[in-house]
Amino acid sequence: MNTYLLPLTGGVLLGLAAIWLLFSLGRVAGISGIAWGALSGPDRGWRWLFLLGLLCGGAVTHNLVGHPIPTESNAPLWLIACSGLLVGVGTRMGGGCTSGHGVCGLGRQSPRSLLATIIFMGLGILTVFVMQNVMGRLL
Repeated sequence: MNTYLLPLTGGVLLGLAAIWLLFSLGRVAGISGIAWGALSGPDRGWRWLFLLGLLCGGAVTHNLVGHPIPTESNAPLWLIACSGLLVGVGTRMGGGCTSGHGVCGLGRQSPRSLLATIIFMGLGILTVFVMQNVMGRLL
């Protein structure tokens, strides 16, 4: 299979889902906001269906394409917990997650989302560099 076909198809489907959600419900497809609203919001139904669709999409792709599902991580539990905490703090500080800013915000030409996307991409690159060149020697 062409190495670009699966990511391209996924990107198109994400874009179509974001457009559908915006035009049908007037909502931005920010996953952190959708997940939080599924737990605490008044309009939980569509949020749970959206999250279920994300899980089903991964399962369907796995069954059609046969990509293996990772079952374990070599990272220590403390590192996984700290990573999750930092993602949550960053999402809160940035006023949204990567899908909200990177997919929907950029599509709406939001300057705030452009800045947020530049910051989280830059910090992601820096994090990979530090993990491979500094933390790799410490772990």
